[in-house]
Amino acid sequence: MVCMSMTRRSLVVGGAALTAASRVHGFAQAGGALTAGEVVERIKGKVGIPWMTETVDRIVAGSPEVRVKGIATTMMATQEVMQRAVAAGRNMIVTHEPTFWSHMDTTKELEGDPTYEFKRRFIAEHDVAVFRFHDHWHRMTPDGINAGMMRELGWEKNAVSEGSHEFVFDATTLGGLVETMVKRLNAHSMRVVGDAKMPVRRVVANWGYASLMPNVIKVAARPDVDVVICGETREWELVEYVQDQVASGLKKALIVVNHVASEQAGMKYCADRLRPMVPDVPVEFVASAEPFWVVRA
Repeated sequence: MVCMSMTRRSLVVGGAALTAASRVHGFAQAGGALTAGEVVERIKGKVGIPWMTETVDRIVAGSPEVRVKGIATTMMATQEVMQRAVAAGRNMIVTHEPTFWSHMDTTKELEGDPTYEFKRRFIAEHDVAVFRFHDHWHRMTPDGINAGMMRELGWEKNAVSEGSHEFVFDATTLGGLVETMVKRLNAHSMRVVGDAKMPVRRVVANWGYASLMPNVIKVAARPDVDVVICGETREWELVEYVQDQVASGLKKALIVVNHVASEQAGMKYCADRLRPMVPDVPVEFVASAEPFWVVRA
């Protein structure tokens, strides 16, 4: 778990002592500027779990030697997010989701693609480093995304246990739950399966992509679960399953938030967790824009 109560070391004056203090804090020796690689090492040392050998969590663009002026955490390192971050003086991006449109952020097959080349040039010209922080952020205790989403929604008191993805409500309806989520997450392209008037007591959240079939279907099938929430899912899997549940007479529902809004608050929380780790530079959250606009019938 990332430690939130880091104690700053007192400033030491003197050549040898200053050099030692710089090593402790992770400063690069040339010019005393923190590098992107050193920021990553600080994160690795504070996640509270062994760093995995097979992981997407790495610097996916730019160099570990980039001198960090400021850090922006974000849900997706879109071109628009990077432009806003750079304009604000943040040249290290800590992103939860891919930068180059595939889970592994592979780019060889993209060489020559005009959108890829535009983004690559922007990163190089503005001396940006992009660090993917996905696997370990989810595997921390508590899961960083879930903790941030609970905080944003005000659902800490509704969690069945600390860090749980299950929530219990005393008196609400599906429509009321959706209304609250739209307001607190600023999510305007949510989709819902189920009767808006249906009473809701127990909700299970699968933030992000619900892909582990049939596991998520087993959750939806539980008699005590009224609503499953996810960021996105295949419509011929979980969506169709819940449709068939409703058609068979069960009081069930599915809320598909959209992927960005379903995990965004987790990266807002990430900025709060990084600040004590990297007091040397400013750290701020930069929101990813909701990608869709909705056609009204």
